[in-house]
Amino acid sequence: MESPSLKHLLLLTGGHAGGRLEALTRAVAEGAREFADEVEIRERFALDAGLDDLLWCHGVLIGTPEKFGYMAGAVKDFFDRTFYPSEGKVAALPYAMFVSAGNDGTGAVSSVERIVTGYRWNRIAEPVIVVGAPVDAALASCRELGQTMAAGLALGIF
Repeated sequence: MESPSLKHLLLLTGGHAGGRLEALTRAVAEGAREFADEVEIRERFALDAGLDDLLWCHGVLIGTPEKFGYMAGAVKDFFDRTFYPSEGKVAALPYAMFVSAGNDGTGAVSSVERIVTGYRWNRIAEPVIVVGAPVDAALASCRELGQTMAAGLALGIF
């Protein structure tokens, strides 16, 4: 039985299996799972996620590959499907993001940030942008991002 004080974290990703984003996502989830006693993590591919997932969560971690200087189409699709139905129901939701980039990742970050401004979400950490293949330092940054979000939710900071 779920504890009423258990916080809910949605880990939403727009990459494909075997891609660079998958390694980053594993690291983010690993960091967040350090708080498994206080935070339940729901990992969803953006095309499979919906309004119920968004309304369930107390915080969102968004992972996207950089696609033509933009977020993944799957992440944009999630936003398109949930924006109006969730309007006024998810304001002040804490979020953070991580990007697997082939260029510099800034286009992917700015495209997500423009949309989440409409949701009125609160960014709790600087985006983690990983250019090229993930190295140990990048994976450590992703683990830390997962830890930060989960710890903040567990402690009631966010």
